[in-house]
Amino acid sequence: MFRSHTNGELSLKNLNEEVILSGWVQTIRDKGFMIWIDLRDRYGITQLVFDQDRSTAELMENAKKLGREFVIQVTGKVIERVSKNPNIPTGEIEILVEKLEVLNESQLPPFTIEDETDGGEELRMKYRYLDIRRNPVKDKLIFRHKMAQKVRNYLSDEGFIEVETPVLIKSTPEGARDFVVPSRMNPGQFYALPQSPQTFKQLLMVGGMDKYFQIVKCFRDEDLRADRQPEFTQIDCEMAFVEQEDVMNVFEGMTKTLIKDITGQEFGTFPRMTFADAMQKYGNDKPDIRFGMEFVELNELVKGKDFKIFDEAELVVGINVEGCADYTRKQIDELVDWVKRPQIGASGMVWAKFQHDGVKTSSVNKFYNEEDLAKIIEKFGAKEGDLMLILSGNEHKVRTQLSALRMELGNRLGLRKGNVFAPLWVVDFPLLEFDEESGRYHAMHHPFTSPKPEDIHLLETDPGKARANAYDMVLNGNEIGGGSIRIFDKDLQSKMFDLLGFSKEEAEAQFGFLMNAFKYGAPPHGGLAFGFDRLVAILDGNEVIRDYIAFPKNNSGRDVMIDAPSSIADEQLDELELKLNLKA
Repeated sequence: MFRSHTNGELSLKNLNEEVILSGWVQTIRDKGFMIWIDLRDRYGITQLVFDQDRSTAELMENAKKLGREFVIQVTGKVIERVSKNPNIPTGEIEILVEKLEVLNESQLPPFTIEDETDGGEELRMKYRYLDIRRNPVKDKLIFRHKMAQKVRNYLSDEGFIEVETPVLIKSTPEGARDFVVPSRMNPGQFYALPQSPQTFKQLLMVGGMDKYFQIVKCFRDEDLRADRQPEFTQIDCEMAFVEQEDVMNVFEGMTKTLIKDITGQEFGTFPRMTFADAMQKYGNDKPDIRFGMEFVELNELVKGKDFKIFDEAELVVGINVEGCADYTRKQIDELVDWVKRPQIGASGMVWAKFQHDGVKTSSVNKFYNEEDLAKIIEKFGAKEGDLMLILSGNEHKVRTQLSALRMELGNRLGLRKGNVFAPLWVVDFPLLEFDEESGRYHAMHHPFTSPKPEDIHLLETDPGKARANAYDMVLNGNEIGGGSIRIFDKDLQSKMFDLLGFSKEEAEAQFGFLMNAFKYGAPPHGGLAFGFDRLVAILDGNEVIRDYIAFPKNNSGRDVMIDAPSSIADEQLDELELKLNLKA
Protein backbone atom coordinates (compact mmCIF):
# COMPACT_ATOMS: atom_id res chain seq x y z
CA MET A 1 0.00 0.00 0.00
CA PHE A 2 1.57 3.27 -1.12
CA ARG A 3 -0.70 5.46 0.99
CA SER A 4 -3.39 5.22 3.62
CA HIS A 5 -4.50 8.81 3.10
CA THR A 6 -4.07 11.58 0.56
CA ASN A 7 -2.21 14.79 1.34
CA GLY A 8 -5.37 16.84 1.58
CA GLU A 9 -7.51 14.97 4.09
CA LEU A 10 -5.76 14.68 7.47
CA SER A 11 -6.83 16.90 10.37
CA LEU A 12 -6.89 16.97 14.19
CA LYS A 13 -9.45 14.16 14.15
CA ASN A 14 -6.61 11.91 12.95
CA LEU A 15 -4.36 12.87 15.85
CA ASN A 16 -1.89 10.13 16.89
CA GLU A 17 -2.87 7.88 13.96
CA GLU A 18 -0.16 5.98 12.11
CA VAL A 19 -0.43 6.95 8.41
CA ILE A 20 1.29 6.29 5.10
CA LEU A 21 1.58 9.17 2.63
CA SER A 22 3.07 9.43 -0.86
CA GLY A 23 3.67 12.37 -3.17
CA TRP A 24 6.10 14.94 -4.48
CA VAL A 25 8.45 17.08 -2.40
CA GLN A 26 7.16 20.64 -2.76
CA THR A 27 9.52 22.56 -0.44
CA ILE A 28 12.25 21.75 2.05
CA ARG A 29 13.11 23.87 5.10
CA ASP A 30 16.27 22.57 6.77
CA LYS A 31 17.15 24.09 10.16
CA GLY A 32 19.81 21.49 10.86
CA PHE A 33 18.20 20.03 13.98
CA MET A 34 14.76 19.96 12.31
CA ILE A 35 13.64 19.51 8.71
CA TRP A 36 10.18 20.38 7.42
CA ILE A 37 8.97 19.14 4.05
CA ASP A 38 5.75 19.97 2.27
CA LEU A 39 4.50 16.81 0.57
CA ARG A 40 2.14 17.39 -2.37
CA ASP A 41 -0.31 15.31 -4.38
CA ARG A 42 -3.47 16.13 -6.35
CA TYR A 43 -5.46 16.52 -3.16
CA GLY A 44 -3.31 18.98 -1.25
CA ILE A 45 -0.22 19.44 0.91
CA THR A 46 0.76 17.84 4.20
CA GLN A 47 3.72 19.04 6.25
CA LEU A 48 6.27 16.42 7.28
CA VAL A 49 8.66 16.94 10.14
CA PHE A 50 12.02 15.27 10.89
CA ASP A 51 13.35 16.03 14.38
CA GLN A 52 16.84 14.98 15.55
CA ASP A 53 15.49 14.46 19.08
CA ARG A 54 12.79 12.07 17.85
CA SER A 55 14.23 10.77 14.55
CA THR A 56 17.19 8.49 13.93
CA ALA A 57 20.41 9.90 12.57
CA GLU A 58 19.96 7.79 9.43
CA LEU A 59 16.47 9.18 8.86
CA MET A 60 17.72 12.75 9.31
CA GLU A 61 20.56 12.12 6.88
CA ASN A 62 18.23 10.65 4.25
CA ALA A 63 15.85 13.59 4.62
CA LYS A 64 18.71 16.01 3.94
CA LYS A 65 19.35 14.27 0.60
CA LEU A 66 15.85 14.95 -0.73
CA GLY A 67 15.31 17.44 -3.54
CA ARG A 68 12.36 19.26 -5.02
CA GLU A 69 9.92 17.01 -6.90
CA PHE A 70 11.40 13.79 -5.51
CA VAL A 71 8.66 11.16 -5.27
CA ILE A 72 8.65 9.77 -1.75
CA GLN A 73 6.65 7.58 0.61
CA VAL A 74 6.60 8.20 4.36
CA THR A 75 5.17 6.43 7.36
CA GLY A 76 4.59 8.44 10.50
CA LYS A 77 2.30 9.70 13.26
CA VAL A 78 -0.15 12.57 12.99
CA ILE A 79 0.75 15.27 15.53
CA GLU A 80 -0.55 18.77 16.20
CA ARG A 81 1.35 21.62 14.61
CA VAL A 82 2.74 24.27 16.89
CA SER A 83 2.65 26.94 14.15
CA LYS A 84 -0.63 26.33 12.37
CA ASN A 85 -1.39 27.28 8.75
CA PRO A 86 -5.04 28.36 8.32
CA ASN A 87 -4.63 28.58 4.54
CA ILE A 88 -4.63 24.82 3.88
CA PRO A 89 -7.04 22.09 5.09
CA THR A 90 -4.19 20.14 6.74
CA GLY A 91 -2.76 23.24 8.41
CA GLU A 92 -3.41 22.11 12.00
CA ILE A 93 -1.38 18.91 11.82
CA GLU A 94 1.94 17.53 10.61
CA ILE A 95 3.45 14.08 10.26
CA LEU A 96 6.32 13.07 12.50
CA VAL A 97 8.11 10.82 10.03
CA GLU A 98 9.26 7.40 11.23
CA LYS A 99 10.12 5.84 7.85
CA LEU A 100 11.16 7.39 4.53
CA GLU A 101 11.48 5.75 1.12
CA VAL A 102 12.50 7.50 -2.07
CA LEU A 103 10.31 6.08 -4.85
CA ASN A 104 11.93 8.18 -7.57
CA GLU A 105 14.44 10.99 -7.70
CA SER A 106 13.91 14.10 -9.80
CA GLN A 107 16.11 16.49 -11.67
CA LEU A 108 15.70 20.12 -10.70
CA PRO A 109 12.56 21.20 -12.64
CA PRO A 110 12.95 23.97 -15.24
CA PHE A 111 10.49 26.19 -13.37
CA THR A 112 9.04 26.32 -9.87
CA ILE A 113 6.01 24.09 -9.30
CA GLU A 114 4.13 26.84 -7.48
CA ASP A 115 0.85 28.67 -8.01
CA GLU A 116 2.88 31.72 -9.00
CA THR A 117 5.59 30.14 -11.12
CA ASP A 118 8.66 31.66 -12.73
CA GLY A 119 8.12 29.69 -15.96
CA GLY A 120 7.04 31.43 -19.16
CA GLU A 121 4.14 30.06 -21.18
CA GLU A 122 6.21 28.38 -23.91
CA LEU A 123 8.48 26.73 -21.32
CA ARG A 124 5.50 25.49 -19.32
CA MET A 125 3.89 24.09 -22.48
CA LYS A 126 7.10 22.21 -23.29
CA TYR A 127 7.01 20.64 -19.84
CA ARG A 128 3.23 20.48 -19.60
CA TYR A 129 3.37 17.31 -17.47
CA LEU A 130 5.09 19.42 -14.81
CA ASP A 131 2.77 22.38 -15.29
CA ILE A 132 -0.21 20.09 -14.56
CA ARG A 133 1.17 19.59 -11.03
CA ARG A 134 0.50 23.26 -10.34
CA ASN A 135 -2.83 24.10 -8.68
CA PRO A 136 -4.01 26.64 -11.30
CA VAL A 137 -3.71 24.04 -14.08
CA LYS A 138 -4.80 21.03 -12.02
CA ASP A 139 -7.89 22.86 -10.77
CA LYS A 140 -8.92 23.83 -14.31
CA LEU A 141 -8.71 20.23 -15.50
CA ILE A 142 -10.76 19.08 -12.51
CA PHE A 143 -13.31 21.82 -13.24
CA ARG A 144 -13.52 20.60 -16.84
CA HIS A 145 -14.14 17.05 -15.61
CA LYS A 146 -16.96 18.19 -13.34
CA MET A 147 -18.53 20.15 -16.19
CA ALA A 148 -18.45 17.10 -18.46
CA GLN A 149 -20.15 15.02 -15.76
CA LYS A 150 -22.88 17.62 -15.29
CA VAL A 151 -23.50 17.79 -19.05
CA ARG A 152 -23.74 14.02 -19.33
CA ASN A 153 -26.08 13.78 -16.36
CA TYR A 154 -28.38 16.52 -17.66
CA LEU A 155 -28.65 15.16 -21.18
CA SER A 156 -29.06 11.57 -19.99
CA ASP A 157 -31.89 12.69 -17.71
CA GLU A 158 -33.48 14.38 -20.75
CA GLY A 159 -33.48 11.07 -22.64
CA PHE A 160 -30.43 11.64 -24.85
CA ILE A 161 -28.29 8.68 -25.92
CA GLU A 162 -24.50 9.08 -26.20
CA VAL A 163 -23.31 7.63 -29.51
CA GLU A 164 -19.75 7.71 -30.83
CA THR A 165 -19.30 8.70 -34.47
CA PRO A 166 -16.28 7.98 -36.74
CA VAL A 167 -13.07 9.98 -36.56
CA LEU A 168 -11.88 8.94 -40.03
CA ILE A 169 -14.44 10.39 -42.44
CA LYS A 170 -14.81 11.94 -45.90
CA SER A 171 -13.43 15.38 -46.72
CA THR A 172 -16.04 18.00 -47.63
CA PRO A 173 -15.48 21.36 -49.34
CA GLU A 174 -17.57 23.55 -47.01
CA GLY A 175 -16.35 25.32 -43.89
CA ALA A 176 -12.78 25.45 -42.60
CA ARG A 177 -9.94 23.40 -44.07
CA ASP A 178 -9.91 19.73 -43.18
CA PHE A 179 -7.03 17.82 -41.66
CA VAL A 180 -6.51 14.91 -44.06
CA VAL A 181 -5.13 11.43 -43.39
CA PRO A 182 -3.67 9.28 -46.19
CA SER A 183 -4.92 5.70 -46.43
CA ARG A 184 -2.21 3.05 -46.86
CA MET A 185 -4.76 0.43 -47.95
CA ASN A 186 -6.29 2.79 -50.50
CA PRO A 187 -3.37 4.52 -52.23
CA GLY A 188 -4.03 8.06 -53.40
CA GLN A 189 -7.12 8.37 -51.22
CA PHE A 190 -7.54 10.25 -47.98
CA TYR A 191 -9.70 10.35 -44.90
CA ALA A 192 -10.50 13.66 -43.21
CA LEU A 193 -10.76 14.31 -39.49
CA PRO A 194 -14.27 15.63 -38.67
CA GLN A 195 -14.85 19.35 -38.27
CA SER A 196 -18.04 18.19 -36.55
CA PRO A 197 -20.15 15.02 -36.70
CA GLN A 198 -22.83 16.93 -38.66
CA THR A 199 -23.86 14.37 -41.26
CA PHE A 200 -23.53 11.45 -38.87
CA LYS A 201 -25.88 12.96 -36.32
CA GLN A 202 -28.40 13.55 -39.10
CA LEU A 203 -28.03 9.91 -40.12
CA LEU A 204 -28.66 8.90 -36.50
CA MET A 205 -31.95 10.78 -36.70
CA VAL A 206 -32.80 8.87 -39.90
CA GLY A 207 -31.88 5.77 -37.90
CA GLY A 208 -34.51 6.64 -35.30
CA MET A 209 -32.17 7.40 -32.37
CA ASP A 210 -34.38 10.44 -31.65
CA LYS A 211 -32.09 12.19 -29.12
CA TYR A 212 -28.33 11.94 -29.60
CA PHE A 213 -25.40 13.60 -27.87
CA GLN A 214 -21.65 13.18 -27.76
CA ILE A 215 -18.78 15.02 -26.12
CA VAL A 216 -16.53 14.73 -29.13
CA LYS A 217 -13.20 15.86 -30.55
CA CYS A 218 -13.38 17.99 -33.70
CA PHE A 219 -10.59 19.23 -35.96
CA ARG A 220 -10.14 22.34 -38.10
CA ASP A 221 -7.01 23.39 -39.94
CA GLU A 222 -7.47 27.12 -39.41
CA ASP A 223 -5.62 30.13 -38.01
CA LEU A 224 -5.49 30.09 -34.23
CA ARG A 225 -6.37 32.59 -31.51
CA ALA A 226 -6.60 32.45 -27.74
CA ASP A 227 -10.05 30.86 -28.00
CA ARG A 228 -9.18 28.39 -30.79
CA GLN A 229 -7.24 25.17 -31.07
CA PRO A 230 -6.76 22.90 -34.11
CA GLU A 231 -8.45 20.14 -32.11
CA PHE A 232 -11.29 21.10 -29.83
CA THR A 233 -14.23 19.51 -28.05
CA GLN A 234 -17.93 19.90 -28.78
CA ILE A 235 -21.05 18.90 -26.93
CA ASP A 236 -22.77 17.70 -30.08
CA CYS A 237 -26.52 17.12 -29.97
CA GLU A 238 -29.41 16.31 -32.30
CA MET A 239 -33.14 15.76 -31.82
CA ALA A 240 -35.86 14.38 -34.10
CA PHE A 241 -39.47 15.59 -34.44
CA VAL A 242 -38.61 19.05 -33.12
CA GLU A 243 -38.92 22.69 -34.09
CA GLN A 244 -36.58 25.51 -33.19
CA GLU A 245 -38.29 26.25 -29.86
CA ASP A 246 -37.94 22.62 -28.72
CA VAL A 247 -34.18 22.62 -29.28
CA MET A 248 -33.63 26.04 -27.73
CA ASN A 249 -35.69 25.17 -24.63
CA VAL A 250 -33.68 22.00 -23.92
CA PHE A 251 -30.29 23.68 -24.20
CA GLU A 252 -31.31 26.88 -22.48
CA GLY A 253 -32.32 24.59 -19.63
CA MET A 254 -28.94 22.87 -19.71
CA THR A 255 -27.07 26.18 -19.62
CA LYS A 256 -29.21 27.48 -16.75
CA THR A 257 -28.51 24.28 -14.82
CA LEU A 258 -24.74 24.53 -15.38
CA ILE A 259 -24.59 28.19 -14.35
CA LYS A 260 -26.68 27.56 -11.25
CA ASP A 261 -24.72 24.47 -10.18
CA ILE A 262 -21.38 26.21 -10.65
CA THR A 263 -22.08 29.79 -9.59
CA GLY A 264 -25.41 29.71 -7.75
CA GLN A 265 -26.80 32.32 -10.15
CA GLU A 266 -30.32 31.71 -11.47
CA PHE A 267 -31.74 32.99 -14.75
CA GLY A 268 -35.18 33.32 -16.21
CA THR A 269 -35.83 33.13 -19.93
CA PHE A 270 -32.75 34.10 -21.92
CA PRO A 271 -33.21 37.25 -24.01
CA ARG A 272 -33.28 36.94 -27.80
CA MET A 273 -31.90 39.22 -30.47
CA THR A 274 -32.05 38.97 -34.23
CA PHE A 275 -28.84 38.84 -36.22
CA ALA A 276 -29.80 42.14 -37.88
CA ASP A 277 -30.27 43.88 -34.51
CA ALA A 278 -27.02 42.45 -33.14
CA MET A 279 -25.08 43.80 -36.10
CA GLN A 280 -26.79 47.18 -35.94
CA LYS A 281 -26.46 47.67 -32.17
CA TYR A 282 -23.13 45.96 -31.48
CA GLY A 283 -21.38 45.36 -34.80
CA ASN A 284 -21.08 41.59 -34.33
CA ASP A 285 -23.28 38.54 -33.99
CA LYS A 286 -22.05 37.60 -30.49
CA PRO A 287 -22.52 40.78 -28.46
CA ASP A 288 -21.43 41.06 -24.84
CA ILE A 289 -24.53 42.48 -23.14
CA ARG A 290 -22.97 42.76 -19.69
CA PHE A 291 -22.55 46.45 -20.46
CA GLY A 292 -24.16 49.06 -22.70
CA MET A 293 -22.41 51.23 -25.30
CA GLU A 294 -24.95 50.38 -28.01
CA PHE A 295 -24.15 51.89 -31.39
CA VAL A 296 -25.69 55.24 -32.27
CA GLU A 297 -25.98 56.08 -35.98
CA LEU A 298 -25.37 59.74 -36.81
CA ASN A 299 -25.65 60.12 -40.60
CA GLU A 300 -28.72 62.34 -40.47
CA LEU A 301 -27.11 64.73 -37.98
CA VAL A 302 -23.52 65.05 -39.16
CA LYS A 303 -23.59 65.03 -42.96
CA GLY A 304 -23.71 68.26 -44.97
CA LYS A 305 -21.57 70.28 -42.55
CA ASP A 306 -18.49 70.45 -44.81
CA PHE A 307 -16.66 67.83 -42.76
CA LYS A 308 -15.40 65.74 -45.66
CA ILE A 309 -14.63 62.63 -43.61
CA PHE A 310 -18.25 62.34 -42.48
CA ASP A 311 -19.78 63.57 -45.75
CA GLU A 312 -18.04 60.86 -47.79
CA ALA A 313 -18.62 58.04 -45.29
CA GLU A 314 -21.22 55.35 -45.88
CA LEU A 315 -21.85 55.23 -42.13
CA VAL A 316 -21.05 57.51 -39.19
CA VAL A 317 -21.59 55.68 -35.93
CA GLY A 318 -20.45 55.97 -32.33
CA ILE A 319 -20.72 54.79 -28.75
CA ASN A 320 -21.28 56.61 -25.48
CA VAL A 321 -18.69 55.80 -22.83
CA GLU A 322 -20.38 56.74 -19.59
CA GLY A 323 -18.40 58.69 -17.00
CA CYS A 324 -15.27 59.11 -19.11
CA ALA A 325 -15.47 62.81 -20.06
CA ASP A 326 -12.45 63.38 -17.84
CA TYR A 327 -10.25 61.36 -20.21
CA THR A 328 -7.16 63.42 -20.99
CA ARG A 329 -6.02 64.23 -24.50
CA LYS A 330 -3.25 61.69 -24.00
CA GLN A 331 -5.76 58.95 -23.12
CA ILE A 332 -7.93 59.79 -26.14
CA ASP A 333 -4.92 59.89 -28.46
CA GLU A 334 -4.01 56.44 -27.19
CA LEU A 335 -7.47 55.20 -28.21
CA VAL A 336 -7.05 56.85 -31.62
CA ASP A 337 -3.76 55.01 -32.08
CA TRP A 338 -5.45 51.78 -30.94
CA VAL A 339 -8.19 51.93 -33.60
CA LYS A 340 -5.63 52.88 -36.28
CA ARG A 341 -3.63 49.70 -35.71
CA PRO A 342 -3.60 47.38 -38.75
CA GLN A 343 -5.62 44.80 -36.80
CA ILE A 344 -8.49 47.31 -36.50
CA GLY A 345 -7.89 49.46 -39.57
CA ALA A 346 -9.73 52.69 -38.75
CA SER A 347 -8.38 55.87 -40.35
CA GLY A 348 -9.11 57.96 -37.28
CA MET A 349 -11.63 58.76 -34.57
CA VAL A 350 -13.74 61.76 -33.59
CA TRP A 351 -14.65 62.44 -29.98
CA ALA A 352 -17.21 64.58 -28.16
CA LYS A 353 -17.54 65.35 -24.45
CA PHE A 354 -20.43 66.35 -22.25
CA GLN A 355 -18.30 67.61 -19.39
CA HIS A 356 -19.20 67.54 -15.71
CA ASP A 357 -19.71 71.32 -15.73
CA GLY A 358 -22.21 71.05 -18.58
CA VAL A 359 -19.82 72.27 -21.30
CA LYS A 360 -20.15 70.43 -24.65
CA THR A 361 -17.04 70.12 -26.79
CA SER A 362 -15.56 67.92 -29.49
CA SER A 363 -12.55 67.35 -31.71
CA VAL A 364 -14.51 68.80 -34.67
CA ASN A 365 -15.77 72.06 -33.14
CA LYS A 366 -14.81 74.03 -36.29
CA PHE A 367 -17.42 72.08 -38.31
CA TYR A 368 -20.20 71.71 -35.74
CA ASN A 369 -21.55 74.63 -33.73
CA GLU A 370 -22.97 74.42 -30.23
CA GLU A 371 -26.48 73.63 -31.48
CA ASP A 372 -25.18 70.84 -33.75
CA LEU A 373 -23.16 69.37 -30.90
CA ALA A 374 -26.14 69.50 -28.54
CA LYS A 375 -28.20 67.46 -31.04
CA ILE A 376 -25.43 64.90 -31.43
CA ILE A 377 -25.07 64.52 -27.67
CA GLU A 378 -28.86 64.24 -27.31
CA LYS A 379 -28.87 61.48 -29.95
CA PHE A 380 -26.41 59.54 -27.81
CA GLY A 381 -28.60 60.01 -24.75
CA ALA A 382 -25.49 61.24 -22.98
CA LYS A 383 -25.42 62.89 -19.59
CA GLU A 384 -22.87 65.13 -17.91
CA GLY A 385 -19.55 63.32 -17.57
CA ASP A 386 -19.92 61.16 -20.68
CA LEU A 387 -17.49 60.70 -23.57
CA MET A 388 -18.65 59.88 -27.12
CA LEU A 389 -16.37 58.16 -29.61
CA ILE A 390 -17.27 58.23 -33.31
CA LEU A 391 -15.96 56.27 -36.32
CA SER A 392 -16.90 56.56 -39.99
CA GLY A 393 -16.35 54.79 -43.29
CA ASN A 394 -17.58 51.69 -45.11
CA GLU A 395 -20.61 50.37 -43.22
CA HIS A 396 -19.41 46.81 -42.68
CA LYS A 397 -15.85 47.81 -41.80
CA VAL A 398 -16.80 50.61 -39.45
CA ARG A 399 -19.22 48.42 -37.51
CA THR A 400 -16.48 45.83 -37.07
CA GLN A 401 -14.00 48.50 -35.97
CA LEU A 402 -16.40 50.06 -33.48
CA SER A 403 -17.28 46.64 -32.11
CA ALA A 404 -13.59 46.01 -31.39
CA LEU A 405 -13.28 49.43 -29.71
CA ARG A 406 -16.37 48.75 -27.59
CA MET A 407 -14.93 45.45 -26.35
CA GLU A 408 -11.55 47.04 -25.65
CA LEU A 409 -13.19 49.75 -23.55
CA GLY A 410 -15.25 47.11 -21.78
CA ASN A 411 -12.00 45.43 -20.76
CA ARG A 412 -10.23 48.66 -19.79
CA LEU A 413 -13.15 49.88 -17.70
CA GLY A 414 -13.61 46.56 -15.92
CA LEU A 415 -17.08 46.02 -17.37
CA ARG A 416 -16.40 42.45 -18.56
CA LYS A 417 -16.33 40.77 -15.16
CA GLY A 418 -15.67 37.04 -15.27
CA ASN A 419 -18.11 36.30 -12.44
CA VAL A 420 -21.03 38.05 -14.17
CA PHE A 421 -22.94 36.08 -16.80
CA ALA A 422 -25.16 37.46 -19.55
CA PRO A 423 -26.59 34.73 -21.81
CA LEU A 424 -28.33 35.58 -25.07
CA TRP A 425 -29.86 33.84 -28.07
CA VAL A 426 -29.10 35.32 -31.50
CA VAL A 427 -31.63 34.18 -34.13
CA ASP A 428 -32.73 34.82 -37.73
CA PHE A 429 -29.32 34.59 -39.35
CA PRO A 430 -29.04 34.97 -43.11
CA LEU A 431 -29.21 31.55 -44.75
CA LEU A 432 -26.61 32.44 -47.39
CA GLU A 433 -23.86 34.97 -47.95
CA PHE A 434 -22.61 35.95 -51.40
CA ASP A 435 -18.89 35.72 -51.99
CA GLU A 436 -17.75 38.28 -54.60
CA GLU A 437 -14.46 36.49 -55.23
CA SER A 438 -15.98 33.12 -56.12
CA GLY A 439 -19.17 34.65 -57.52
CA ARG A 440 -21.45 32.29 -55.64
CA TYR A 441 -23.34 31.83 -52.41
CA HIS A 442 -21.87 30.15 -49.36
CA ALA A 443 -23.83 28.68 -46.46
CA MET A 444 -23.75 31.01 -43.47
CA HIS A 445 -24.09 28.01 -41.14
CA HIS A 446 -23.69 24.81 -43.20
CA PRO A 447 -25.36 23.33 -46.30
CA PHE A 448 -27.91 21.34 -44.27
CA THR A 449 -29.46 24.32 -42.48
CA SER A 450 -33.12 24.78 -43.27
CA PRO A 451 -34.47 28.16 -44.33
CA LYS A 452 -37.30 29.65 -42.31
CA PRO A 453 -40.48 28.01 -43.67
CA GLU A 454 -41.88 31.42 -44.59
CA ASP A 455 -38.69 32.23 -46.55
CA ILE A 456 -38.43 29.09 -48.67
CA HIS A 457 -40.03 30.87 -51.65
CA LEU A 458 -37.12 33.37 -51.61
CA LEU A 459 -34.73 30.63 -52.73
CA GLU A 460 -36.25 31.02 -56.19
CA THR A 461 -36.43 34.82 -56.31
CA ASP A 462 -33.96 36.41 -53.86
CA PRO A 463 -31.82 33.80 -52.03
CA GLY A 464 -29.74 36.42 -50.23
CA LYS A 465 -32.78 37.58 -48.26
CA ALA A 466 -33.74 34.12 -46.98
CA ARG A 467 -33.28 33.66 -43.23
CA ALA A 468 -31.92 30.49 -41.68
CA ASN A 469 -33.82 28.44 -39.15
CA ALA A 470 -30.69 28.79 -37.02
CA TYR A 471 -29.77 29.99 -33.55
CA ASP A 472 -26.59 30.78 -31.60
CA MET A 473 -26.22 30.89 -27.86
CA VAL A 474 -23.95 33.73 -26.77
CA LEU A 475 -22.44 34.09 -23.31
CA ASN A 476 -20.38 37.12 -22.28
CA GLY A 477 -19.52 38.08 -25.84
CA ASN A 478 -18.59 34.55 -26.93
CA GLU A 479 -20.53 32.17 -29.12
CA ILE A 480 -20.71 29.06 -26.94
CA GLY A 481 -23.19 27.11 -29.05
CA GLY A 482 -24.83 27.14 -32.43
CA GLY A 483 -27.33 25.03 -34.28
CA SER A 484 -30.23 24.88 -36.67
CA ILE A 485 -33.24 22.97 -37.84
CA ARG A 486 -31.98 20.78 -40.67
CA ILE A 487 -33.26 20.22 -44.17
CA PHE A 488 -34.85 16.76 -44.21
CA ASP A 489 -36.49 16.91 -47.64
CA LYS A 490 -34.25 15.63 -50.44
CA ASP A 491 -35.67 18.08 -53.02
CA LEU A 492 -35.03 21.10 -50.79
CA GLN A 493 -31.55 19.79 -50.00
CA SER A 494 -30.88 19.40 -53.71
CA LYS A 495 -32.03 22.99 -54.27
CA MET A 496 -29.62 24.15 -51.56
CA PHE A 497 -26.73 22.35 -53.23
CA ASP A 498 -27.65 24.08 -56.52
CA LEU A 499 -27.57 27.51 -54.84
CA LEU A 500 -24.18 26.72 -53.31
CA GLY A 501 -22.77 25.97 -56.75
CA PHE A 502 -22.48 22.19 -56.46
CA SER A 503 -22.95 20.29 -59.69
CA LYS A 504 -25.16 17.20 -59.49
CA GLU A 505 -22.01 15.08 -59.72
CA GLU A 506 -20.24 17.02 -56.93
CA ALA A 507 -23.27 16.84 -54.65
CA GLU A 508 -23.56 13.12 -55.26
CA ALA A 509 -19.84 12.53 -54.69
CA GLN A 510 -19.75 14.55 -51.46
CA PHE A 511 -23.15 13.94 -49.90
CA GLY A 512 -24.76 11.13 -51.88
CA PHE A 513 -24.92 8.94 -48.76
CA LEU A 514 -27.00 11.57 -46.95
CA MET A 515 -29.29 12.26 -49.88
CA ASN A 516 -29.82 8.54 -50.29
CA ALA A 517 -30.72 8.22 -46.60
CA PHE A 518 -33.33 10.96 -47.00
CA LYS A 519 -35.15 8.69 -49.48
CA TYR A 520 -36.02 6.34 -46.63
CA GLY A 521 -38.16 8.55 -44.45
CA ALA A 522 -36.01 11.17 -42.73
CA PRO A 523 -37.82 12.79 -39.78
CA PRO A 524 -37.85 16.55 -39.12
CA HIS A 525 -34.79 17.16 -36.99
CA GLY A 526 -32.48 19.79 -35.61
CA GLY A 527 -29.71 20.22 -33.15
CA LEU A 528 -26.99 22.27 -31.61
CA ALA A 529 -23.30 22.00 -30.78
CA PHE A 530 -21.63 23.73 -27.83
CA GLY A 531 -17.95 24.59 -27.85
CA PHE A 532 -17.14 22.67 -24.68
CA ASP A 533 -13.66 24.15 -24.13
CA ARG A 534 -15.03 27.68 -24.43
CA LEU A 535 -18.07 26.96 -22.25
CA VAL A 536 -15.84 25.54 -19.51
CA ALA A 537 -13.48 28.53 -19.63
CA ILE A 538 -16.25 31.14 -19.49
CA LEU A 539 -18.11 29.44 -16.63
CA ASP A 540 -14.82 29.44 -14.72
CA GLY A 541 -14.48 33.19 -15.28
CA ASN A 542 -11.96 33.09 -18.16
CA GLU A 543 -11.92 33.19 -21.95
CA VAL A 544 -8.65 31.48 -22.95
CA ILE A 545 -9.52 27.85 -23.67
CA ARG A 546 -5.90 26.62 -23.76
CA ASP A 547 -5.72 26.60 -19.96
CA TYR A 548 -8.53 24.03 -19.80
CA ILE A 549 -6.97 21.53 -22.23
CA ALA A 550 -4.56 18.99 -20.77
CA PHE A 551 -2.08 19.09 -23.66
CA PRO A 552 -2.79 22.15 -25.83
CA LYS A 553 -1.13 23.41 -29.00
CA ASN A 554 0.54 26.82 -29.24
CA ASN A 555 -0.55 29.67 -31.54
CA SER A 556 1.22 28.00 -34.46
CA GLY A 557 -0.68 24.77 -33.95
CA ARG A 558 2.40 23.01 -32.58
CA ASP A 559 2.67 20.70 -29.61
CA VAL A 560 6.05 21.87 -28.32
CA MET A 561 6.12 19.10 -25.71
CA ILE A 562 6.19 16.21 -28.20
CA ASP A 563 7.39 18.36 -31.14
CA ALA A 564 4.41 17.77 -33.42
CA PRO A 565 3.69 18.08 -36.27
CA SER A 566 6.91 16.53 -37.52
CA SER A 567 8.28 14.93 -40.67
CA ILE A 568 7.85 11.20 -41.20
CA ALA A 569 10.33 8.63 -42.43
CA ASP A 570 10.78 7.96 -46.15
CA GLU A 571 9.68 4.38 -45.51
CA GLN A 572 6.29 5.61 -44.27
CA LEU A 573 5.90 7.86 -47.32
CA ASP A 574 6.71 4.90 -49.56
CA GLU A 575 4.11 2.77 -47.79
CA LEU A 576 1.52 5.48 -48.36
CA GLU A 577 2.68 5.94 -51.96
CA LEU A 578 3.19 9.65 -51.30
CA LYS A 579 5.88 11.99 -52.55
CA LEU A 580 6.62 15.40 -51.01
CA ASN A 581 6.75 18.45 -53.26
CA LEU A 582 7.46 21.21 -50.78
CA LYS A 583 7.49 24.81 -51.98
CA ALA A 584 10.64 26.72 -51.17
